[in-house]
Amino acid sequence: MAATLRTSIVDLLVPWAETIPDSIAVRTPPGPDRVSLTQLRFLGEIGAARDRYRAAGLNPGERTVLIAPSCPEFLIEFLGAHAAGLAVVAVNPLSTARELMYILEDSEARRLVAHPAMAEAGRLAASEKDIGFDTLPLVGNEGPILQLGDGGAADFDRVEFEWDDLAALLYTSGTTGKPKGAMLSLGNFIATTDIVKEMTQTSPDDRSATGLPLFHVFGLADMALPALSAGAPLTLFPRWDPQAFVDALTEDEISIISGVPTMWMSVLTNADGAATPNLRLVSSGGAAIAGEVIRKVEARFSAPVAEGYGLTETAGLGTFNPLFGTRKVGSVGPSTPGFQVKVIDPDGASLPAGEVGEVVLRGPAVMLGYWKKPEATAEVLDDDGWFRTGDLGKLDDDGYLFIVDRIKDLIIHGGYNVYPREVEEVLYEIPGVAQASVVGTPDEKYGQQVTAVIALSPGAHLDAAEVDRFARENLAAYKIPRIIEFVEELPKGPSGKILKREIVRMYTQTS
Repeated sequence: MAATLRTSIVDLLVPWAETIPDSIAVRTPPGPDRVSLTQLRFLGEIGAARDRYRAAGLNPGERTVLIAPSCPEFLIEFLGAHAAGLAVVAVNPLSTARELMYILEDSEARRLVAHPAMAEAGRLAASEKDIGFDTLPLVGNEGPILQLGDGGAADFDRVEFEWDDLAALLYTSGTTGKPKGAMLSLGNFIATTDIVKEMTQTSPDDRSATGLPLFHVFGLADMALPALSAGAPLTLFPRWDPQAFVDALTEDEISIISGVPTMWMSVLTNADGAATPNLRLVSSGGAAIAGEVIRKVEARFSAPVAEGYGLTETAGLGTFNPLFGTRKVGSVGPSTPGFQVKVIDPDGASLPAGEVGEVVLRGPAVMLGYWKKPEATAEVLDDDGWFRTGDLGKLDDDGYLFIVDRIKDLIIHGGYNVYPREVEEVLYEIPGVAQASVVGTPDEKYGQQVTAVIALSPGAHLDAAEVDRFARENLAAYKIPRIIEFVEELPKGPSGKILKREIVRMYTQTS
């Protein structure tokens, strides 16, 4: 793609500070406390954040951890750190101090910056690991205004990255071991932005809105950066409120919205209708969306729902139902521009249309690899650049992908990824727990519910309330088991391995 001359993510948005300086770049939801940042003001705030990192003594190539909800401050801090040459480790604001300490140690971050509303766990983790800590400065409608020099926005001071230089670490994992840091490069972010803009034809005439978390690749790489890069005003919702979201569609004349299926379901059931004459695209991802939900959303908003498929390791890209072409309900679409998708058998041979196998992807947004984990990288990424997703799927004769099942035991709860092994490790710390298995069981509202099945040691006494209390102290809220069952023995195979699929089958039948 003709984007190789761009040497910073900031290059995606600096031209707008010069060409449309007084237009809105990013804003909070409508209301008396709304904050709206113009293009010039937004870039000025990014410059101020860059200077704070430099003053703290951080050098290009080092890592910093960022904890914040979906708000303008997240983007200011992320882009300011990038302008200073840093790689940003964006983490879930619901993370506990225990979870943060692992990420700080693994990423070798030198600083942690947290939104004041969620700073407690970050402050404790930073203290334990003896690294720098700051609360993120909040912005209002008054603040730094960038003074453009003779060279205009092109003079904005930012560190130049190489195409394959690390820009962000986003932690993810399969069902075994600790979370792994997916290394996303400058090139990954630039390519993703270009591809999304091409698929959605986003322009300065558009208005975007989302309640997606920006620490997640979908919200950051596939929604926020493409909107900013196109000069399209972006409305961010730090807390999901379906009625406020629907109201904003009219007030802000929104044309593009993005979210996960649970968001659309909550809009359908918890928000009164409002006219949305400008809405032209509903982008859905994060989990499979039911065909009936698609039909209801399209009827409600008179706009197409386009579902896509991607992973953190592919910057959220892979396939997408085309906005300008045939959309197939139940499919996640054909490959996105620049990407290839195929389905392979266990030996790696490509399978014909209609046959189920593992989905593999190749394209310019595929990660560099897992941070400090060459063996784990080699398991999923081959020398030709094909990434093994661990998901089962099939292609039809038109090249549209249908996801059939997951090879991994990953649980997707309301669009959040929950990794069973991580939860199980916490459960095993509870005195009296002999065996524990965590699985996802079907849930109408959240897609999957985190379910813990526990066998106790002989003579041990433990109830669900005690398990819940311990889990709440050590796990982020979305990882806490909502269903806790006790059994005498967990089902096992001949090798002694716990049979998770058997547990899922048992509790699906009895739920």
